[in-house]
Amino acid sequence: MLSLAWPWVLLALPLPWLVRRWLPEASSVSEAGLRVPGLHGFSMLRNRAESEQLLNWRFWVATLAWVLLVVAAARPERIGDELDVPVSGRNLMLAVDLSGSMDQKDFALGNTRVDRLTATKAVASDFITRREGDRIGLILFGERAYLQVPLTLDRETVKVLLLEAFIGLAGEKTAIGDAITLAVKRIYDQQENASDQVLVLLTDGANTAGEVDPLKAAELASQIGLRVYTIGIGAEQLEVASLIGGRRQINPSADLDEATLTQIAEMTGGRYFRAKDTAGLQDIYRLLDELEPVEEPEAGFRPVHALFHIPLAGAFFLAAGMALISLFDNWRLWRAARALRNAG
Repeated sequence: MLSLAWPWVLLALPLPWLVRRWLPEASSVSEAGLRVPGLHGFSMLRNRAESEQLLNWRFWVATLAWVLLVVAAARPERIGDELDVPVSGRNLMLAVDLSGSMDQKDFALGNTRVDRLTATKAVASDFITRREGDRIGLILFGERAYLQVPLTLDRETVKVLLLEAFIGLAGEKTAIGDAITLAVKRIYDQQENASDQVLVLLTDGANTAGEVDPLKAAELASQIGLRVYTIGIGAEQLEVASLIGGRRQINPSADLDEATLTQIAEMTGGRYFRAKDTAGLQDIYRLLDELEPVEEPEAGFRPVHALFHIPLAGAFFLAAGMALISLFDNWRLWRAARALRNAG
């Protein structure tokens, strides 16, 4: 849809006519500025009818240039279709465990047995896709914690870098306290940009590395209003081959420190979840969507594209063309006068 930002400027369109109509005419020159011995050269160059035709052509070109100039001053613009603009409601950090125990294949995707990290990537990627409007950051931790993606609205980048992560990238042990502390630092640096601060921490073990105690890190998170949702991942029973033959049942999540994870969540106003299989992990992330709902988009925004440069350029080229034609006519007159002077 086309519109004018300042339509009242169009009131200036009749201004040249009003000036010509009401201002007195300039006094005519009584004496010619150029004396020539005869007028036959000028009559050969342009007769009266040709002069009137040229003046009439120039009048319409000048009128068109003035109209374009006034239209440009009125600021024409193209208004696009109404768009939904998502509201950024929170800063959301994801912390994913890459320690060696995440290699345990006690999860399934379809009919395929996969390791814990592969299942986490699949489920967390869908979760990231649904978080439209939130700033999302990614922390990968093992023996050390690394900020893989700072808080950003670019969800595709977060998903790509999550899918590229691999077990052992940050070491074989688990530094839960360091991961929370790193999230606290990044959230604190940008906490004025969002109304809510959330950390979703996923791990399958206990804190066995790092410089910061997990509960001390949770205390720091509580001080800045960072809610921590902890997810303990891993099956409770897994059938494996026995050394003496046959099969036996083991608990692959025996090292999971559920007590500490629960306490971290309670200290920060979050919740602790237990994911024993892929379906359970999916349910947890859907529940997180309910606990931390995505802000509703604001409707009514229409993109506006300024178009004033188009009529302005048209007026400029018309004026430039008239100036060049005037220069050419003056040059022709100069040559004609010179020829008459030489002939006389």
